[in-house]
Amino acid sequence: MEFKDLVQLAKIAARNDTSTPVAYSYGDEKFSLSQVNAALMEELNSLAKDYATYRENKNVIFRLIEEVIEDVLPTQVEQMYEQFADVRRVAQGDKAIFRQRISDTARERAKKLFVTRVGLAGRYETFMLDGRELEVGTSAIGGAARIGFEEMLDGRIQFSELTEIVLEGMNEYIYKEIAKAFVAMAENVPEVQMATEAGFDEETMDELLTISDSYGHSAIYCTQEFAAKMKPAEGWASGDIKDTLWRDGYLGFYKGHDVIILPQSMVDITNKEKVIDPALAFIIPAGREKPVKLVFEGSACVREVEDNDDWSRDFQTYQKFGIATIASNWMCVYKNTNLKTQTRGE
Repeated sequence: MEFKDLVQLAKIAARNDTSTPVAYSYGDEKFSLSQVNAALMEELNSLAKDYATYRENKNVIFRLIEEVIEDVLPTQVEQMYEQFADVRRVAQGDKAIFRQRISDTARERAKKLFVTRVGLAGRYETFMLDGRELEVGTSAIGGAARIGFEEMLDGRIQFSELTEIVLEGMNEYIYKEIAKAFVAMAENVPEVQMATEAGFDEETMDELLTISDSYGHSAIYCTQEFAAKMKPAEGWASGDIKDTLWRDGYLGFYKGHDVIILPQSMVDITNKEKVIDPALAFIIPAGREKPVKLVFEGSACVREVEDNDDWSRDFQTYQKFGIATIASNWMCVYKNTNLKTQTRGE
């Protein structure tokens, strides 16, 4: 099999899309995901059928993993966060420039944007822009997976599982950075655009919507936990609304405004702390500027660490990644102090 065909199979396996019975078509033939994995495993086994063959071909295998990660990771991130994030891919050494889409109303008011630059080491710097261009810097992030050498040869570990481990870890890291970015945005919102209440207050939310709506019809970005508390004071128990709450756990709309759910996750396996602060809801004009800017720079890089006593392999990879958030006089924040980042186990 030619390398380009091998890469295509590997990308399909890594995406692991089970929503369709046909994962790959070649001419008149159609193949399921399990068939793709089987064909891929057969090809990988031919590249590493024994230790000597593996040593000869491991750079081909590494290149395969690199091409899969640099293609699949940005695609997965874009699909997961497309409602509130712009995702850009740039070549190694290129600058990631985002041109700001300023509404006529905002331009006429001549109010400046503020941008929060997110440092991967946890530093957040707020600075002023002319409202037209934003350059997002990048840093390296990495992931790793350990597999037994014979597990791969025997077919007990599929390629999709190897890449899934790395992709899942890098995805989780990116989302934690997004969570930090949202907190940084909340900290920099002007006082008039920030409301703090012990619980959900309909009048307060309506006031914030009035501000944001003056720049364009708004959407509300929050966790499902916040959305579940967001019920109108009157008439919320009507049949349709009650059925929606029972079915979904929250209302996907609020007085004509879409409620966009930020996916929640846990910081670690203890399940004691949530990644996204559920207390915060962000009100942003829909169809305007997405608040999060994500950048992937250059190619993914893979290396192997061989010094394990049991001959298992550590596959380590890194990808250059950058994030910034942008907000302005048109973004408002509601904080429900009754909702906590810690879980009941804390």
